[in-house]
Formats: sequence, structure tokens, C-alpha cells
Amino acid sequence: MENNLKKVDIIFESDEKISPLSILEKTVKREADEIILDLIDSGLKGRGGAGFPTGLKWKFTRNEDNETKYVICNADEGEPGTFKDREIIDRVPEKIFAGMAICGYVIGAKEGYIYLRGEYNFLLKKLQKKLDVFNEGMKKLGIVFTIYIKSGSGAYVCGEESALFESMEGKRGEPRNKPPYPTVAGYNGKPTVINNVETLVYTTMICHMGPEGFKALGTKDSRGSKVFSVSGDTPISGIYELELGMPLNEFVNEFGDGDTKAVQVGGASGHCVPRKKFNDTIIGFEGIPTGGSMMIFNSSRSMYNVLHDYLEFFTEESCGQCTPCRVGCQQLLKGIEAVKRGERPPAYLDDLKKLTGTMKIAAKCGLGQSVGNPFNSIIDNFREEIIY
Repeated sequence: MENNLKKVDIIFESDEKISPLSILEKTVKREADEIILDLIDSGLKGRGGAGFPTGLKWKFTRNEDNETKYVICNADEGEPGTFKDREIIDRVPEKIFAGMAICGYVIGAKEGYIYLRGEYNFLLKKLQKKLDVFNEGMKKLGIVFTIYIKSGSGAYVCGEESALFESMEGKRGEPRNKPPYPTVAGYNGKPTVINNVETLVYTTMICHMGPEGFKALGTKDSRGSKVFSVSGDTPISGIYELELGMPLNEFVNEFGDGDTKAVQVGGASGHCVPRKKFNDTIIGFEGIPTGGSMMIFNSSRSMYNVLHDYLEFFTEESCGQCTPCRVGCQQLLKGIEAVKRGERPPAYLDDLKKLTGTMKIAAKCGLGQSVGNPFNSIIDNFREEIIY
């Protein structure tokens, strides 16, 4: 079968080859508003999964009247099935630093922080060594911006931006009420830009190659490319940069093992797409957006076990602050176990779906709000595997 899947090489182009510090030096000679316009024109949206336009986020923060502002790199990559940020941090860290420094110049911040996932502390020594060199390079160029590293403690919920701020401030990692949003009151209550690792690298590369080169890739609603973590029942698991807007069937033709029955798009909190919907599903903001995780399951896998594992994970990682998430995750897990044992009728699954609707509306952050994504998509498409 013909496959038009387009592989790209923007993210992992060698730091030594393109010199992110040189890109930074040239970029800070431009007007800040011009840089923002380039980002908006490029169509770059946040690569962490939420997809907020990067240029607008920077613009809103720049417009805040406050002498103290911050730039935060969210490197708390905790979504099951996602491991692409680890590779980016290890291979091209200077591109991250440059993206943060460009953002600092644009919004008027003098400090930036990389919030590194606790499980990635094995990267810390190497990362700090390269950061020290980059910070010194910025000083020599007269750029008043310093980057620091803060380590997390392994809490999934701290990938949520406001919980991340709480953790950085030495508090328990729990989400805040919104509004206010980070662009108004983020770290230490000051205007803050927080971007994912991959997003910051793309900002560096857009400043290097121009917005036209970036938006030539992808689709009208999903500009550019994206780094995907491919795992599961695939003969070629790993990390791949692909053009956005691809049909899922093309992805499966490239990475599947010939017996793919489902793909979990976006990690545990994403959507599980069955074989019958591969042709109609677009990987992008006009279809199913993803932070990067693509988990492939073939016919040997029990989708009950898959859902059970996800719910165990959410039950464990819920911070417990809000009742809809704390209790809801537990009840969903107990519910499918009861149906599987025959203690509850199959129709009880529909009651549990209603519970996920309540959680989506009432939960305080994305953890509780997104549990319904895998739950409903698996229940709707693989109900027989839950019941029998």
C-alpha cells in the first residue's frame, strides 16, 4: 500500500551545525514585535498537547505591565508512552536554551527555569554542564538572561502548569484555580511564559529558518512537524519527527506490525482509536491532537487490561485536591472491575460514562478532565472486551 508519510529533520539537527547561540545573537538584534509576528505567522502551537498559539502567549505576557517576568521550560514529561523530550534534552539542549532566551528577550524577562522531571535527573549533570557554557556565552554577548534548572519529584500532576509553579515555589504540587492564567500570574505570581521542551526548540528553529519554511509543512490547522514517541506492538519503536495532519492509517502502515487493532493517541490521557476509524482520523489539531505519544496495540492485547492500567495510573497520580478527580478515578476503576466480575450489569458502563462527563466539567485540572478520553473511547469501541 502506498504511504505518503513525510519524515522531517528539524528538531534534531546538530547544535554544533547550526549554533543556537549564533541564532540567539542574530535574533535579539530584531524588534521583539517582529519575532512575535513571525511566530504567529508560522502557526506554531504548543507541542505539549494543549495547542495554544505560541506567538499569542508571548504577546500576552509581553503586554503585561510588570518589571519581573519569567520563562519556564516544562520538561516534566510524565505522560505514559511519551519519551521524546528526554531525547531532545539529551541531544540538542542548546536549542532549548536559545528558545528560552529569545522568549526572555521578547517578553522582558531576565530569568528562565527548566523544570526537569525527577526521573530525568540522570541527565542533570550533562545538562547543567552545557547550560553553564551557554549562560557564559550569553554574558559575553551582553544578553541579560540567566537560565536555571529545578528538579521535580516525580508527580504526574506537576506537568500541569500551575501545579508546576506550586512545586517550583516549594509547595505541594496542586493545580491552581484559573483565571488568572500564567501570562498574568504564574511563577511567584508574576507574568510567566511556560512552554514545552519541543515548543521552545521550534521557536529557535523558526527564528533560524523563518516562518515560511515551518508553515510549509503540515496543514492549515496544524502547521509544521511534530516529534512522536512510538511504542507498543511495532517493529520500529522509537522517536520520529513527522509532518502534522497525517491520516492515522498512514501512520499505522508505517509503524504497525500488520495486525494493529488500536492506537492510543496522546498517551494515557488521549483517545484510543480503533481500526475501523484509522482512515477517518487525522493526527493534528483538526482531528486528534497529541503531545507526542503513539501507543500501538495489536489483536493479542486485551483492551480491558489497557484501560485498567490507565485507570490505576490516574488513581495513583491524582493529587486528591478535588473530589471529582479523587473519587471519580477510584469509582471508574472499581466500576470496570465489578462489570468484569459480573457483579454489575454491562449497562453500568453507561453510568460510568456519565461520571466521566461530570469529571470533565467539575475536575480542577487536565488530569481529571481528560480521564474520559481513554475511558469512553475504549468503552465505545471495545465494550465486548470489558464485559467478557
